[in-house]
Amino acid sequence: MEALEEKEEVEQTPEDVISLNISDFINDLEIDVDVEEASVQSNASDFDWSSIDTSHLPSSYKTNSQQEKELLQLADHFFQQYTHLCPDRKPLFIHPLNECGVQKFVSTTVRPTVLPYPDMYYWSGCASFICDYLIMEPLKCPITPPSSLYSPTTILKYQRGNCFDFSVLLCSLLIGAGYDAYCVHGYATLEICSLDQTQELCPRLRKPPEVPEEEDPNKYRIKYPLEPQSQFELQRKAKEEETESTQEEEREEEVVMEVEKPRRDPLHGLRVHAWVLVLSGKRKVPETFFINPFTGNHHSTTDESFLGIESIWNHRNYWVNMQDCRKGCKDLSFDLSDSFCWEMMFSESNKASQLPTESPQKDTDDMENEEISMSFEMPLSWVAQIKVSCREYENPFSRGRKVILYDKAKLEKWAAYANDDGLVERLTVYADSDRTEELEVKEWFKHREDLLYMREMNRQTQLITDHFRPGHPLLLKAHSYTSLEPETGHTVEFYHTARVDGLCKRFETAAEMTEYFMGREDFLHMRHIEFGERDQRMENTRLTADANHRPIVQIKEYFHRNPEKPADEDIEERIFMVIDDVIQLTYHLELHDTIASKVVFCRVIGREKREDEIFLSRENTVKYQPWSSEKHKNMRHLYDLLWELRAEQRDLKQQVRDSEAEMLNILMVREDEEANIKLSVSVYSTAKREQQHEAMV
Repeated sequence: MEALEEKEEVEQTPEDVISLNISDFINDLEIDVDVEEASVQSNASDFDWSSIDTSHLPSSYKTNSQQEKELLQLADHFFQQYTHLCPDRKPLFIHPLNECGVQKFVSTTVRPTVLPYPDMYYWSGCASFICDYLIMEPLKCPITPPSSLYSPTTILKYQRGNCFDFSVLLCSLLIGAGYDAYCVHGYATLEICSLDQTQELCPRLRKPPEVPEEEDPNKYRIKYPLEPQSQFELQRKAKEEETESTQEEEREEEVVMEVEKPRRDPLHGLRVHAWVLVLSGKRKVPETFFINPFTGNHHSTTDESFLGIESIWNHRNYWVNMQDCRKGCKDLSFDLSDSFCWEMMFSESNKASQLPTESPQKDTDDMENEEISMSFEMPLSWVAQIKVSCREYENPFSRGRKVILYDKAKLEKWAAYANDDGLVERLTVYADSDRTEELEVKEWFKHREDLLYMREMNRQTQLITDHFRPGHPLLLKAHSYTSLEPETGHTVEFYHTARVDGLCKRFETAAEMTEYFMGREDFLHMRHIEFGERDQRMENTRLTADANHRPIVQIKEYFHRNPEKPADEDIEERIFMVIDDVIQLTYHLELHDTIASKVVFCRVIGREKREDEIFLSRENTVKYQPWSSEKHKNMRHLYDLLWELRAEQRDLKQQVRDSEAEMLNILMVREDEEANIKLSVSVYSTAKREQQHEAMV
């Protein structure tokens, strides 16, 4: 300490000087701006922080305890040594002013807190709440840390702050939830610092990783020889095609890069940012990662958007990064016990750390200072208890909604019950970067009594798809349509396990209807119905299912293989040509068979059709059953089969009429649900239930 005060000049060798090389990295950058331009303030917020009322704040905000004063002295001592040994490094962010103008050590600004909400027990819930609840304010000077750091309680009260405010509040919640979290003071790209996500893909549009296709297990199958071809000609053609495709891709990439090329940032590598570091270990975190508090997104420690780290801290200690950041953060070690990588302010035994170049010779005063340091303990946080009410938790958007712009997409968010239709989120996908032509719109809903939770709208085809949660009275899972008018093209999906008939999907137009089944005992998996044109002289009505039905032309049914039956008795396809009075059966094949057995029953030419009559002769029966036994080839067996098919045809026609009536009922119910939208109040929504109670009183 005396050596620093007397300013002894000591010849320093490269081995004696410890420097983070962040400054070397910054000095190597070609900055095309003047010093004055570098210190120009960013777009200032309209909110005036100097006008906030601090009179009601506790005394811990306005004064320092004896422990805090000792802590500030130790921090000053550490800062002086750091400045002396690393003169090229940027000043540490160590004891800024709080909202009352009092110096506070950054570690004591972190207040570990557990909030009584299930989502807040996980890092994703905490990060999502912080980025939604707070309004982002840029730093006054983009290349220097702020001169003040307000308490998390004040930040929550006014719902705004800079990256350091976001990080301290998020870190407080994460530590309270059991995570090994730290606030980070470092450098990041312009997009990260300014919350610019216009070059990023919206998380809602990210596709899950593709599962590699399995190779064909039948590798011993016969491979027939191909026609002989010249290898030289094949290589020449392949090379020409590759060259053409490469040139085309390069031209397209040049056009895209020219149009969407981001502007060069003259302050690249200098922009100060704060974020949160979560180390692996606690809460079963498998891998260390970053959290950008502005977006709440998870980032790898190798993410190139994060350019370097100066220091980190939590509620117990403060560490200075001593590693090279020329390549960003991807090569950094986050083993905080490694003294070569991280310089700790207080050792684990709660005594002040000793920098490697400090002289081993100490006088009596130094010994006394060391004894004081060894007995020093980190004081408790001066911040009051962090509280978030139910109303604030359920309505995090201070401006009513939140709008996020992505690459060719826009995401809008609302609080639950903010919209009468239950809308909480809307994603609009555009065809261009200027967001002028809409391609697709997705909407998410909550607390709707009709259990609708998502709606997809294709702006080009005008196709709308509604998705429902389990529990709808009509067992709806999804409904695709362009209009709620009947016979205009509807695809309805059901929760088939809740249906007696196992129907999972139905597609209907004016001319046809197709139904798909799952898990049926009769192995039926598809039914296709063709309709004719209805009588135009009769009036069409939607109120009765029996009014002017469409004539049924043909019914086709497809069955899976029933292993308990012989193949020549197990029907694979049956066709009822109702108008022509023809029934056609096609049977399954055995493994060694090549031609399927078939039976066709036709109407005798010149004979009138009668519903209650079954006329069978060799003239109206065509059968081809090469693999069947003799008992299946006699006329008695065919007569019994035809009798059963006639009865099933009558039942099928009634089932088709029931399906038509069900579709009409679905459309009527959905039209009524959309006209009279009702929201249910969740038992967990305390604020909404209180609001309802107040309205009733």
